[in-house]
Amino acid sequence: MIGPEEILYQGDVSLVQMPGEMGSFEVLQNHAPIVALLEKGRMKIIDLQRNTILLDIPGGVVHVRDNNITIVTGKG
Repeated sequence: MIGPEEILYQGDVSLVQMPGEMGSFEVLQNHAPIVALLEKGRMKIIDLQRNTILLDIPGGVVHVRDNNITIVTGKG
């Protein structure tokens, strides 16, 4: 996840849950390619060791393709 001044999270994950413009949604392995707007809210990341990371975001854009998720957001 990229903020305006830094990378906020980088690593392999098993799940990312995001506050989408039309409601919360999750991305798992082999998800279909998408580009979506994100609203202010809390993101939930579960890494491969099953650790949960919670990040508050002010909104942004997510791009998913070929098992890579790129999220561009402002400061939360």
